Amino acid sequence: MCWTGLFGLAIVISAGIAEAHTSERAFILLLPTELYIIGGALTVALSFVVMVLIPTRGLRAMEEARLRLFRMPGGDTAISLLAAAFWAGLVAAGFFGSRDPLSNPLPMVVWTLWWVGLSFLHVVFGNLWAVVNPWTGIYRLLMGIPALKPWRRRPPLAYPAWAGHWPAVLLLIAFGWFELIHPAPQDPDLLASVVGVYLVTVLVAMVLFGADAWLGHAEPFTFFFRMVSWLSPFEVTGSADDGGRRLSVRMPGMGLASIDPLPLAATAFVILVLATVSFDGLSRTFWYYGVIDANPLEPPGRTALMGVNSLGLCVAFLVLGSAYGATVYLGRLLAPAQRPLGQNLSLFVVSVVPIAFGYHFAHYLTALMLDGQHAWKALSDPFARGWDLFGAADHYVTGAFLNDHHLVEMVWRFQVSAIVLAHIAAVIVSHFLALRDAPSMRAAVLGQTPLTVLMIGYTLFGLWLLSSPTAG
Repeated sequence: MCWTGLFGLAIVISAGIAEAHTSERAFILLLPTELYIIGGALTVALSFVVMVLIPTRGLRAMEEARLRLFRMPGGDTAISLLAAAFWAGLVAAGFFGSRDPLSNPLPMVVWTLWWVGLSFLHVVFGNLWAVVNPWTGIYRLLMGIPALKPWRRRPPLAYPAWAGHWPAVLLLIAFGWFELIHPAPQDPDLLASVVGVYLVTVLVAMVLFGADAWLGHAEPFTFFFRMVSWLSPFEVTGSADDGGRRLSVRMPGMGLASIDPLPLAATAFVILVLATVSFDGLSRTFWYYGVIDANPLEPPGRTALMGVNSLGLCVAFLVLGSAYGATVYLGRLLAPAQRPLGQNLSLFVVSVVPIAFGYHFAHYLTALMLDGQHAWKALSDPFARGWDLFGAADHYVTGAFLNDHHLVEMVWRFQVSAIVLAHIAAVIVSHFLALRDAPSMRAAVLGQTPLTVLMIGYTLFGLWLLSSPTAG
């Protein structure tokens, strides 16, 4: 998997050898973007051919390769309690700190360090959120109270089996709508209210339904970070209850190849993650403004676009879900599978995870580079009292890298490489999954081909999106 990705990366980078003058989007438009787009799509197609040529025995060796490291130390409760205190401080800063979203640490942490930066770290280090979420520490303390101890083994309410992961899907839709469509998602007062209510609501739900049931099914961010962590080369097995957890290293992305078929709601969740970030990028393009008959040079405010953008987000989800379902169904027609259609949909959807993260990474990279500076500065003086906790109060926030054509070109190539590598990883994972119950290599290849064609097409779409002029 690694050498295939590196080979593809070399092809994509070499496609831009011709010199060009650039500047954020204006610079990008002067690059030979057609070569990048074509080169990226061809690289994804080539990765499919390479995977077909690798013997099944070699693929199995790649999937099973592990290097066991050491047992993981405890201390999760203390770390979670520190995280809870940190979030409580952020909520307080949202209410009592600066009214400027760039100077208040709550919006900067939520939208930049947490939603973007922490997801990046999960791909490298694994499921950090399982340790640093702000609920498990308080929950364990509550369950230590004598009157509540029986609730840990038998919560007062049973989580309904029919609900599955659907609450997480609905909450992710609400989160995506708030982030992308609400007129003021960065308003410190409003965000403090939303975050505070959500933190308390999840804790109450954990007490009523049990921590494993609520966090494992209904809490969207727990599932999102676990989903992203499947890409990590680090794997944690075991638990504190059965002798401790052990850390191992495997091939990056191989965690996806060993995932059992997801429930239908979890399948919808994965598609929704990709649809949300894809719509965020699409809704900023001149093309989209042409579709909704708005002027991209004088874009209307969020309030004016709430209705059309709400519809657009739903359409993006439905179109992407339909395209995925159609390709899996077509693959069954080409090579009849042993599993029912629903299980095939749930099996192959994990191959979408690398693509979803690749778009997440490419889309938010420049925001992290710029707003990460604002976040660090705001955390130094969270309540606008003249403090300098981290020596960053006098830091000058610079976006100079957006005005230097060499730096912009380098960042853009990095984004292009992320998207292409994500699609290569998706092709590789889908090939592993196709081999699970296919009677032969020929059947696996035929069954995987329609999904691979969709991935190649989505590569073209993603690179076009990355190179298109945007409003605002």
